[in-house]
Amino acid sequence: MATDPIRYGDYDEGRYCNYWELDPTLQFEARRIYPDDEYEWAEDVLSGYGEVLGERMADTADRIDKEGHELQSFDKFGNRLNEVEYHPLIEEQEQLTYEEFGVTHDAFHAPPGRDEPVGLSHTLMMQALLSYVDGGFCCPVSMTTGAAIVLDKFDDGELEEYFQGLTSRDLEDHIEGAMFLTEEQGGSDVGANEVRAERTDEDGVYELYGEKWFCSNIDAEGALALARTPDAPEGTEGLSLFLVPRTKPNGEVNESHFRRLKDKLGTISVPTGEIEFEGAEAYLVGEEGEGFKYMAEMMNFERLTNATGAIGIMGRALLEAKVRAADREAFGNPIDEYPLMRRDLVDMSVDYEAGTVFSFEGARLLDERERQGDDSDAYKLMRLFIPIAKYKTARMSVDTASYAMEILGGNGYVREHTTERLLRDAQVLPIWEGPSNILALDVLRALNRENAHEALLPYVQEKLDGVEHPLLEELADDVEAEFLELQNALATMATEDGDYAQYHAKRLADLIFDVVSAALLLEEAQWQIDEEDDGRKALVAQRFVETRFGDDEAYGVASGDRFAMDDENFAAVAHYASVEPESLVEAAPAND
Repeated sequence: MATDPIRYGDYDEGRYCNYWELDPTLQFEARRIYPDDEYEWAEDVLSGYGEVLGERMADTADRIDKEGHELQSFDKFGNRLNEVEYHPLIEEQEQLTYEEFGVTHDAFHAPPGRDEPVGLSHTLMMQALLSYVDGGFCCPVSMTTGAAIVLDKFDDGELEEYFQGLTSRDLEDHIEGAMFLTEEQGGSDVGANEVRAERTDEDGVYELYGEKWFCSNIDAEGALALARTPDAPEGTEGLSLFLVPRTKPNGEVNESHFRRLKDKLGTISVPTGEIEFEGAEAYLVGEEGEGFKYMAEMMNFERLTNATGAIGIMGRALLEAKVRAADREAFGNPIDEYPLMRRDLVDMSVDYEAGTVFSFEGARLLDERERQGDDSDAYKLMRLFIPIAKYKTARMSVDTASYAMEILGGNGYVREHTTERLLRDAQVLPIWEGPSNILALDVLRALNRENAHEALLPYVQEKLDGVEHPLLEELADDVEAEFLELQNALATMATEDGDYAQYHAKRLADLIFDVVSAALLLEEAQWQIDEEDDGRKALVAQRFVETRFGDDEAYGVASGDRFAMDDENFAAVAHYASVEPESLVEAAPAND
């Protein structure tokens, strides 16, 4: 299936375009992980959302970022308000996302044109597109879905009205969700949380006391918070989960004090602040003492949305960089004709494809786990892949946004251009939902508690064994060698003490990401050759394997690598041109 390269020079900047149509990487992943009937329905939805994002929401997101929101804690008479005065354009964002395109609806109720809901993979794909324009607004969108997941799984029906509000497609009835975990003394140590929940005379109704230090989407009517009931044990075992709305069912403002909004570097479109609970009316979700387990369900989803949000920021940053490199002339030529820039654009593109395939494999496993249960290999792999996806893509998005800014030069550093906001928004991604060290420790837990390695090893081997094309077989041999090193690393971690395992945890996560991403890219490349008669993904896989596992002697300067200097390679990897599979037969990795 031959495709022409994307002509980035036809654009002045990365807006007034359809982000879905300009991102064949996301299109490929959707075809790979969606069930066939679901993809046929979703293709038009994704394209439609990509169009309104590029044509309308990109501009409104910039304006919201520049002006922000304001908090009104009290009215002029001293009455409690706890209201966020939103930028007027936020309503358009909400109408398009919640109502017209059903981003928080369609995974729970049948969307128009279908008889049943779609998988959460579709929600995550839509959120990746949303992050092309507004990583801040993606936060309440993702937490609304996350809160709905928790109520759908663990509520006994008492909170059905809130579930329906979270998942409504009617903006008048729709409410947003939030996740209030962080307390000043605890941070990532959730077991140290001190907010307490006092029982009332009404069954299932409690009063919350204490402060939450970092509350994104502070005024959500469907916020979930962890608190400790009387006589509950210390640590996470003593935490229960509560839904605590901004207003009570009778319309009165709840007994909370919204102290202030944080003066943040980025994600300005989502109001983040501090809350003091002063007897706030709250409703128990599920059973007492099970809160941390319930919240873990939401956390898994939020970490995946962090990863797909990072993918969206990377995709937009790459688009801005490629447009600028095609348009900008220096020393008589467009700068994307120079070898150094070609290498940079190719390697940024390959990183983007690796992060995308790994993250959406996590999304596929999330849906598969729902079908197969917690005893399945899908659950073990999901538990392992999600923290790795969040950790790796968060840092990759910062690096990609930063270098895209550099490609734009001084223009990229000023607020009239989008790259400075992309970098500001990206910088929170390594912090949200747990920093890299916490995620690395979660990787160890997945290996030790869920025995995730038992599912990982045959999973990788099956993908490597499925490769048949001569070039891909050669690359698979290189990955196989690194796979053996991974097995050795896992064996070492299993026999060493806990301090040693913690010390090397991030390096282990790096290795798992590289091996699994390589195996997935090889599998995709073989599929594309077989099904579409196109060798483009093979070149992506080749570049990934060479840069991750190739000859690094003298930092690769003596390797003979000229990959990105080749016109066909550059057009294929950076501009999505198709490649005749026959042309790959003579190709060989640069380190041969």
